[in-house]
Order: sequence, then C-alpha cells, then structure tokens
Amino acid sequence: MNILFVGDIFASSGRRIVADHLRDIVETNRVELAVANAENAAGGFGITPPVAEELFGLGLDVLTTGNHIWDKREIYGYLDRQPRLLRPANYPDAPGGGVAVVRAHNGVECAVLNLQGRTYMPHTDCPFRKADQILAALDPAVKVRFVDFHAEVTSEKIAMGWYLDGRVSAVVGTHTHVPTADTRILPGGTAYQTDCGMTGPYHSVIGVDPGIVIRRFLTALPVRMEASKQGSELHAVIVDVDETSGKARAVRRHAIGGG
Repeated sequence: MNILFVGDIFASSGRRIVADHLRDIVETNRVELAVANAENAAGGFGITPPVAEELFGLGLDVLTTGNHIWDKREIYGYLDRQPRLLRPANYPDAPGGGVAVVRAHNGVECAVLNLQGRTYMPHTDCPFRKADQILAALDPAVKVRFVDFHAEVTSEKIAMGWYLDGRVSAVVGTHTHVPTADTRILPGGTAYQTDCGMTGPYHSVIGVDPGIVIRRFLTALPVRMEASKQGSELHAVIVDVDETSGKARAVRRHAIGGG
C-alpha cells in the first residue's frame, strides 16, 4: 500500500496547491492513506478548526503538527473533538492526542504518530521514550506505522530514524521547511527522510516574505512576520509499505512546482 505524506502546509498558497493537486496525486499513485503536516496552514502560524476541516475535505486522512499547533487558541478544544488532528505526543499535559489509528482506503488499519524533538525546541518529554510507550501500547496487529518527527536538528532526526528502524514503517521529519535528499530505507525496513520540506511559497525565507526576514537580520529589531504568496511548491514523500509486515518496500520524494 502507498502512503502519501505532504510536508508542512504553509498558509493559503500551501493550501491552494494541495487543493489543486492532491486528488491527482492520490489517484495516479494509488495512495491508500494521505497524511500532511498542517501546523502552519493558517496564515503560516498555527491552524484553526475551519482550516483543518478544509484540509480534511480535500481528502487528507490525518493531519500532524508541531510546536506551532498552539498558536491559535481556538484549536485547543477542537483537538479533543477531532482525533485525526494530532499534536506532538510528547507534550506532557496538553489537549488532544499524538497518535491516531485509522483505517486506510484499502481497509488496512494504520497508526500515525506525531513526535517533537527537544533540541532548540520547547521543553517536552523525551520523544524517544514516548515513542517506546506508544509502540508498546499499540495493537500488534497494526503493522503499518508512520511517524512525523517534528524537530530542528538533523542529528536528532537521524537518531530517531535509527532508533525506530524495524519498528515502524516510516520516519519522516518536518519543521525546517527545506527538503533533504537523504530519502532511503534503513536496514530494518523503515523508510526515512530527514525533512520532507514545505508545501507553500518558496520565494520566501522558509515561508515568510524575504524582505521582512532580511530586515530582521540586518537590524535585530522585532518585525511582524507575514507569509509570502510567491513560488508555490508541493513537497511530499510516498512510501510503499508491505501491509503484512509493516516494512517499507520503496520510498521516493514527490514534488510539484519549482521548475
């Protein structure tokens, strides 16, 4: 079975390119489960209930997030009502949950896990130990297990890939908004990529209007961050998983836009 993971959807341009292309990607690649990171989907900072419903309506089955999930106060109650919108599981005491077991379109039950790194990130519980706890609690019959690891540091992401190798189907990183070229299958059968990249405006500094960010670097003064609207690209990963064993058979990057 094929799992599609769409990297950090950023603001309206990210939502628009997903709306324009998701159905075709799913049909062309015979995708059975479509997941996306959506923590920046509302104006580039956070997500709101209407935006989450919009993305579910496009055909995304599960939405993962990260540290920006808390940017919009109105999402707090929604997290408890909508189990398919995840927040990082290793927040110690927060609304919502960090794992969802859903039935893919081929009828196979799949677990989607959302974890957050700790290096240069808000203080949370250990993501490695939290992963152990979640996997130990899962029904062993749920073989297909996808992990979005939302983290800043490349080494922490790679360490998580090796730590979970052979225990999950895929570990794909998010947060830095820059796609990496290390897509591979680890020896134990886990598909891995350090960062999926952003789905949104690439004529930007990781989503924000370049002039604003450059001014901040030049002056060190506070600035109001505003999402760019130019150069929209979609970046995703497609993982082919053996649903019987949960091992990845193939993994590849999928991008639209950018020439």
